[in-house]
Amino acid sequence: MQAIGFDPQLPLWLLATLAGVSLVVLALALWRGLVGWWLRALAALVLLVALAQPSWRQEDRLPVPGIALVVLDDSASNRIADRPEQLAAAREALAARLAALGAEGALEVRELRVPERGAEGTRLLGALAEAAAELPTERIAGAILVTDGQVHDPAALGAFPAPVHVLLTGSAADWDRRVTVETAPAFAIVGEPISLVLRVEDLGADPEADAVAPLTISLDGAEPQRFDVPVGRPVTLPVTIERGGVNVLEIATPEVPGELTPRNNAAIVSINGVRDRLRVLLVSGEPYPGERTWRNLLKSDSAVDLVHFTILRPPEKQDFVPVFELSLIAFPTQELFMEKVDEFDLIIFDRYKRRGILPNHYFENIARYVREGGALLIGAGEDFAGAESLYRSPLRDILPVVPTARMVEEGYVPRISEVGARHPVTAELSEHAPRPEAADGTPGWGRWFRLVEVDATQGETVMTGPGDRPLLVLDRQGEGRIAVMATDQAWLWSRGYEGGGPQLELLRRLAHWLMQEPELEENVLRGAGENGEVLITRRTLDAEVPPATVTSPSGVTSEVALAEVAPGRWEARIPAGEDGVWRLANGDLAAVAVVGPPAPKEFENPVSGGEVLAPVATATGGEVRRLEDGMPDLRMVREGRVAAGRGWIGLADRQAFQLRDIRQVALAPAWLMLILSAVLVFAAWRVEGR
Repeated sequence: MQAIGFDPQLPLWLLATLAGVSLVVLALALWRGLVGWWLRALAALVLLVALAQPSWRQEDRLPVPGIALVVLDDSASNRIADRPEQLAAAREALAARLAALGAEGALEVRELRVPERGAEGTRLLGALAEAAAELPTERIAGAILVTDGQVHDPAALGAFPAPVHVLLTGSAADWDRRVTVETAPAFAIVGEPISLVLRVEDLGADPEADAVAPLTISLDGAEPQRFDVPVGRPVTLPVTIERGGVNVLEIATPEVPGELTPRNNAAIVSINGVRDRLRVLLVSGEPYPGERTWRNLLKSDSAVDLVHFTILRPPEKQDFVPVFELSLIAFPTQELFMEKVDEFDLIIFDRYKRRGILPNHYFENIARYVREGGALLIGAGEDFAGAESLYRSPLRDILPVVPTARMVEEGYVPRISEVGARHPVTAELSEHAPRPEAADGTPGWGRWFRLVEVDATQGETVMTGPGDRPLLVLDRQGEGRIAVMATDQAWLWSRGYEGGGPQLELLRRLAHWLMQEPELEENVLRGAGENGEVLITRRTLDAEVPPATVTSPSGVTSEVALAEVAPGRWEARIPAGEDGVWRLANGDLAAVAVVGPPAPKEFENPVSGGEVLAPVATATGGEVRRLEDGMPDLRMVREGRVAAGRGWIGLADRQAFQLRDIRQVALAPAWLMLILSAVLVFAAWRVEGR
């Protein structure tokens, strides 16, 4: 290439100023009638040319091919229906036509495959921007995106130097149904209904469908509730959380024939169940040194409302003191034990014996309360072995022990039984001991000195006393739970006798297990998504457990063996190859594990469309076209010209080159121009001097 170039010695604005001054001087010369004005004009022109430094420039250029970027959407949403076949066919056709355009070395093709990035979705434009940043801008001929249009980074691509064309997979007739949760609380009070605002809607080309869709809500994998909801409108549905801790609600609508995918037909909501107030009724018998043990424990928890019923004046005490001088009000036994007993979460009898104060129908009502979901704890003293024992009341039908009428009065260290080592109430309790375990396995805590001898007829004996006699027995009755502690000396640990022991931890766990705290369930299956894996946790009192059955979000079922990681706790981890809801089953237990979003971002709206990419294509001179309308021809067009037309799309011919050599010759050497200017000025002086 040959051309004349300039390399001014002064800024252009200064050269322009000098040229203006020269014109003014010449105009003044003409006005005064100087005959040598034209010589002066030539001298000024020569000086200006010398300052502009013109040169003859000759470049040796080597043409280089332009670069066409082909970006293929390899995300999950572009692998449904017939989109993979469309993508493969478009890739093959593009390869052939681009090869024809580049037959003479005028075009180079770079292909990019872009998968989805989990919760971030498809970062198609970001991948294009990164690829373009590594290339010389003047060589980029354009980009062709083969995608379903579901792109989640619309602002990632700034200015692009060439046309961007979009070839859409899918069909204009595609449609899909999805479930969305518009409003859901993060916390809910156990036992009180909450409101979920949900929507079932059809996306894309709406089919001729019913205006009502079935919807199910399942809590932690349990039997689902069914509702009929209108399509396309938000609905408010009531849900009641039945237990504390994290509750996983799965909201789903069945797959409809013709929709693109069922992956977004379900939504997951995690709600933390909390108890408003825990109400505990404590019934104390005769005062003894550990009488306030339970009271202090329960009063230390601000979430507990405690009602304490104690016997200060037994019937056999005759001191002739009037009742109205002993108490301001009568204790409402009828109201507590008959009318409002169901409002309590736990009832504790601490060394209580029958004295005729509470009639039998009160105890019958308490037995009924336990069977219907209540909780009962008996802290047994020596009276439990006698004729006034609570075992001699209607509570006998629900008690898991039978007293032998014998008392064991000797020092002993409470031990955790084999079953107790697996039960969450007593598991790892030895870790809370004030000193290490002895060589013979004796726990490192202080002794107790009294035990009511009982025979355990049912339930689990989790702690034992001397001679492996039952010390703490746990049982379930109907929907409720019951515990019997065959001693009244747990208070020795709280006093630090012989170093004390984990009294607070034991009683806290015991109370929370009775009140059905989820973290203390002894027979439960749980699942969780953790670091790209599905964590399966099984808690059981059995020595062996069968493999867990795992169903992936796409419906693939497999069996996973569980390994015992601690007494009573079994675990397994499997790679989570898919985001969504994993279903777990083990025996008669079921659970779910949520990995990533319940419906991946790819499937929030799987209907193909060009709404997101149309602004990018328009800004760069490209077009959005559907592959179902036919594969367009490819052309090379001059830069700045229209890059799309009927049945064709174009790539810019950037005329890129590689500069190999430059030769430059000065057209106005400074010394020559200075001499010429001086000659012209002298000539003008001579002409005007005559």
